[in-house]
Amino acid sequence: MRLRDFGYVSVFVTATLPFQAVGLMRLGVAPDLAAWLPLAVIFALVPLLDVLAGHDRSNPGSEELSRRLERQLGFRVLTWLCVPLWLALLAWCLLQFLVLPLGPAGRAGWLLSTGVLGGILAINVAHELIHKAGRLEPLLGGIALTSVGYSGFKIEHLRGHHVHVSTPGDTSSANLGESVYAFIARGLLRNPREAWRLEAERLHRRALPVLSWHNEMLRWTALWVAMILAAYAIGRWTGTAFFLAQGVIAAATLEVINYIEHYGLRRRRDASGRYEPVTHLHSWNASPRLSNWLLFQLQRHSDHHAHARRRYQVLRHHQDSPQLPAGYAGMFVLALVPPLWRRVMDPRVKRFRERIAGHA
Repeated sequence: MRLRDFGYVSVFVTATLPFQAVGLMRLGVAPDLAAWLPLAVIFALVPLLDVLAGHDRSNPGSEELSRRLERQLGFRVLTWLCVPLWLALLAWCLLQFLVLPLGPAGRAGWLLSTGVLGGILAINVAHELIHKAGRLEPLLGGIALTSVGYSGFKIEHLRGHHVHVSTPGDTSSANLGESVYAFIARGLLRNPREAWRLEAERLHRRALPVLSWHNEMLRWTALWVAMILAAYAIGRWTGTAFFLAQGVIAAATLEVINYIEHYGLRRRRDASGRYEPVTHLHSWNASPRLSNWLLFQLQRHSDHHAHARRRYQVLRHHQDSPQLPAGYAGMFVLALVPPLWRRVMDPRVKRFRERIAGHA
């Protein structure tokens, strides 16, 4: 492994944030304030550290180096470890929610912190895993997604989003001028429904019954129900509500990232009306070094859509891709303030469209 690759271990630092919050409480910090520590670190400190750490625009020097890096087991193990780590952290956070002396503000902070961490440690990691061949990694990805109640992402993302990305038919591609809040609502409502539809179509093509164990959505739903029952056994209705709510927050976190990744970008149609192939020009790219470590290079999203099976450690930076002005943590906060988001991003979208049109 190259020295720079050890930065990926920093993703595990995010899992320590709830423990640090409890540590602050024991040191005398007001529990309702300390409960917000994970959110403060992720959305205030990380953007600042992104600026200080600078950018990484380097790529593997040769195809041979890329192949060697792809084969190294250590990179895979890092993502595999995130799944049991997240499940243990989720159970611990639920238990703390039941026993910590939190008021309404503190309970909101703890719940939001857990959900956002689920977006990082469950959904982001699952995104890397479900794209891979074999059985183990897609299985681990499905378990992680089920723990936040968003197992349909495994199906809709692969068979829907990657097929229709940057077209009006894609629920996960935001329109120019669209508010993030409208986008979140649309995604949370339509994406699970699309997953059920796509799975039903797959089964019909194979002449298999939809209401059977062949239905992947039914299998994941059964696991989700088992997790709900486990949450009830731990904390009765409060535990159940916590488990369900953190899943909604994690899923909403994912949809904000989807909003950022494809905002305003569109694939062109050819003379026959067919959309051009997906390339690195149809997703926003971001090169801040730290947040790319924390997110297993999710921010090199342009290359991911051009080469969906490529593992995170060898994703490329493309200078001619549309470039975000900051990493995802900073862009996340910006997206939550639509007037500021549009002031920053709409001119960038329009300039990029003009540049592409000029090269057509």
